[in-house]
Amino acid sequence: MSEPYQLGAAPDLTPDPERLADSPSWIYLLREFQFLYRDGSDGGSTAIRSHRKRVREAISAILDANPDVENRTPDIKPVTAHLPRAFDLGRRTPMIGMSTALERVSDRLTWEYGYERVPRALEKKYAYCEIAGPQGPIMSERLILGFVLFAPQTTYPQHSHHEIEESYISVCGAWSENQTAVYAPGSLILNTPGTEHRITTGRTDPCLLAYAWIGPGERLATPGMKFSRTTKARVEHGI
Repeated sequence: MSEPYQLGAAPDLTPDPERLADSPSWIYLLREFQFLYRDGSDGGSTAIRSHRKRVREAISAILDANPDVENRTPDIKPVTAHLPRAFDLGRRTPMIGMSTALERVSDRLTWEYGYERVPRALEKKYAYCEIAGPQGPIMSERLILGFVLFAPQTTYPQHSHHEIEESYISVCGAWSENQTAVYAPGSLILNTPGTEHRITTGRTDPCLLAYAWIGPGERLATPGMKFSRTTKARVEHGI
């Protein structure tokens, strides 16, 4: 395991918590998610409005339950070398609250790949970290919240999530899903269960996305993401 990186932000000075109420920095990060899913626009979409409500209610349930906080071992991946730049960019956007709240707990994050075999082209360009879910650190069986970080000029291949409803909210950087639009900080994208989607990022800056997953507890515990065969072959060859 790599040693955790050190960032310039002031650390959370509370002792290692056993319950959520013992760690204000985790609470403030959850509240940033709650704010985005409460006050952000649904763009007139009934499906997005319903999804936002489900996520919002699940976050409220976590806060009310005051669950255990599991102190997972912090870890990094090659792409986290871009994280300080992502935080710098986040300070320039309406997502400054989310960016700053994440930076406050950056020394506790466990960055991972989520696949047994990661395509070689992605090893240095992608990683994610969960902040709430069945694996912790904030324990939840109904909802997963986390962040995914992409290096510049990354293609994350076409994939889908069985029985899991997923949304992304841009924190910083420009990106496209299925090459249909360019999304800026604050944008929310909804992927319904089984919908295949592919992500590409801009040429010069990293992209940091917050995400929420809603689905059955047993599915969230073992999500089993999969790449489609054609796009997996393409990304393994750097296409």
